[in-house]
Amino acid sequence: SATSCQPATYSHLFLLQGPREEIIYLPCIYRNTGILKPDYLATVDVNPKSPTYCQVIHRLPMPNLRDELHHSGWNACSSCFDDASKKRNFLILPSLVSSRIYVVDVGTNPRAPKIYKMVEPIELYWKCGLANPHTSHCLGSGQIMISCMGDPSGNAKGGFVLLDGETFEVISNWEHQGEAAPFGYDFWYQPRHNVMISTEWGAPKALVNGFNPAHVQEGLYGSALNIWDWTTHKKLQRLDLGEEGAIPLEVRFLHEPSAAEGYVGCALNSTVFRFYKTAEGDWAAEKVISIPSKKVEGWMLPEMPGLITDILISLDDRYLYFSNWLHGDIRQYDITDRRNPRLVGQVFLGGSIVRDGPIKVLEDPENQEQPRPCIIKGKRIAGSPQMLQLSLDGRRLYTTTSLYSGWDKQFYPDMIREGSVMMQINVDTVDGGLALNEDFLVDFGKEPDGPVLAHELRYPGGDCTSDIWL
Repeated sequence: SATSCQPATYSHLFLLQGPREEIIYLPCIYRNTGILKPDYLATVDVNPKSPTYCQVIHRLPMPNLRDELHHSGWNACSSCFDDASKKRNFLILPSLVSSRIYVVDVGTNPRAPKIYKMVEPIELYWKCGLANPHTSHCLGSGQIMISCMGDPSGNAKGGFVLLDGETFEVISNWEHQGEAAPFGYDFWYQPRHNVMISTEWGAPKALVNGFNPAHVQEGLYGSALNIWDWTTHKKLQRLDLGEEGAIPLEVRFLHEPSAAEGYVGCALNSTVFRFYKTAEGDWAAEKVISIPSKKVEGWMLPEMPGLITDILISLDDRYLYFSNWLHGDIRQYDITDRRNPRLVGQVFLGGSIVRDGPIKVLEDPENQEQPRPCIIKGKRIAGSPQMLQLSLDGRRLYTTTSLYSGWDKQFYPDMIREGSVMMQINVDTVDGGLALNEDFLVDFGKEPDGPVLAHELRYPGGDCTSDIWL
């Protein structure tokens, strides 16, 4: 079934033939909105044949306020394909600010998830000396590994927590004592090359309430890839990407498990670096995409970066997608030639430089016109495309508009008032090309407790960003 680990024939190309997505899980955040309600997990119906198409069909509120739900992962995924007892029936929901981890049962009734267990912050603080959990991946061992961004005092610390895959108890750190990276954020592992690569956002107490450019100069944001030995858990290299690669966020290996390369999106200067294994057996990185900043007036700085936030690779490893959260566009690149990505699709869906807004573009190296505001079904989209998820067949790209409540409030106050949205983009998988589906909109401004910030997107059966193949 689509909800359990597949037999040994299961591969990234097998998933490409998987069933069409029918429901999507999204964390919805009230922190920083002025609404004193708990964050919740929304279940959205995306089956066009369903009477509740484009609607939130279930809401699972958390038992606490101000958690800042963010990303999610599975208790089991493709890396456990040889164990028929492992089922993909629990969604792991780490809270970025409160440091709580919720384990949600989505197996009993996928359309109405329920809370199964809570891991309290002191478990992370006392057993691991870590806090601010971010990315969760299941391991072939049956354990669950979660990257963390901080220590219990809000300082930067890039360590990893291991949970037992059956009891969901905190076991220990994954990394050796004293070997945490200076910063933490995302990670991806590739067992065939005995490697794990982690990325760096910033110090939680620096970024918690918004972005201050001075903090970059003060060394409170990261700029490196950390390379780890997957078997021994030892840190092998700190690959500094320099100023051009400041704030490397989402890291994506190619899905083909023998591939020793992938891409990372670097937010601050809007670059994408390709990382790869060298002939000597160590790792290196090269810049392969650069989105130029635009000279502007009416904004906080004289130059506005694109701010690449989320990136993903299609299951067949042909296309790379990313969002420019400040400029407001999603781009599609053909990466058949891995070192020379080619832009084949682009669509603007809101953002900071819409032509009737307060910000004027004075100079744009790409000579693009300021986009029209994005209006779907009569609703003007506040905010900008951010989180991405691709259908298994690569033909539909979903996006939501919230980055993180503290930054949403700073850069897109309208979105705090009006709520975020979920949109769908039709993808040309043959020649490349992106087009907004104007008949699809999930408006999180109309939620029962008031406008909310919807973030990451997950399918029950696994997707491009949850699953790692061995």
